[in-house]
Amino acid sequence: MKLVIPEDYKSNEDLYRTQVLIKEIKDYFQINLANNLNLKRVSAPLFVSSKSGLNDNLNGVEKPVSFKLAEADNEQMEIVHSLAKWKRFALMEYKFKSHEGLYTDMNAIRASEEPDNTHSFYVDQWDWELIIDKKDRTEAYLKRVVDTIYRTMKSLDEYLCTLIPTRSKLLKDQIRFITSEELLQKYPNKTAKERERLAAKEYGAIFLSQIGTILSNGDKHDNRAPDYDDWLLNGDIIVYNPVLDDALELSSMGIRVDSFRLNEQLKQSGNLDRLKYDYHRMLLDDKLPQTIGGGIGQSRLCMFFLQKAHIGEVQVSYWPDDQRRTLANKGIQLL
Repeated sequence: MKLVIPEDYKSNEDLYRTQVLIKEIKDYFQINLANNLNLKRVSAPLFVSSKSGLNDNLNGVEKPVSFKLAEADNEQMEIVHSLAKWKRFALMEYKFKSHEGLYTDMNAIRASEEPDNTHSFYVDQWDWELIIDKKDRTEAYLKRVVDTIYRTMKSLDEYLCTLIPTRSKLLKDQIRFITSEELLQKYPNKTAKERERLAAKEYGAIFLSQIGTILSNGDKHDNRAPDYDDWLLNGDIIVYNPVLDDALELSSMGIRVDSFRLNEQLKQSGNLDRLKYDYHRMLLDDKLPQTIGGGIGQSRLCMFFLQKAHIGEVQVSYWPDDQRRTLANKGIQLL
């Protein structure tokens, strides 16, 4: 567990003022995101049945928090990791039309997480999903949606300057698009995380795409579950965070797999056994809509725009005692 405490760091706001600004950020951003992407707000589950296949495997190795329901024939349930699959199913159930979508508050427990400045056992994000046409399954369409989200972030950046007169804008005018292979070629002797940091620091904000594919060095930039994002049409919005002098991922998103890409990626990853799940069979039978979607970290967005050194300054969660003591000794107060 690596903890970074910036030299001479001091939070600009007290605890209650921070809470007030968190509400301003969340209210402003979600309303504008919904308007810009044509999204409707819905409720979402905290847990799903294990046998449904609706939970997300994230990087493919995280084990979900699970329990049995005694009053439901001991059905095995899982706390959601994210809602990528559930949202696609919900869009079908709600009978949404092309270029209509939904968003929701996603709250999750990721027990395998290693808590540090930007990671928590508790995850809170806006999960969104939008129905697209088959012809939209292109890199150009993906970039248009990324630009829309980035424009919404820039609008929030400007709005906060009206609330905090001493504040300066953080985001540059444009986000830089770069594939994981291009990033490897640019920094061939660096690790994946080092490459992200160098690119984010150079460009201010990047959309790093094609995550999950095998690169020319024989490795993946990062793992991605094979059954929701199309690895050729996905990516992360990553910004440079000057407080920590590091890259900060604000969003992971992508055009979702169709039946062909699902089969291909399950083969490549050795996960064809997942075809036994209801969700995956529906995908193979083309019963689910074509979609694009993603998650945008609520606490990470607040941490970045309020320039906090630790995510616990904007999120109530559990933090190990030694971490709390270390931060408190440096004057960093967690919620």
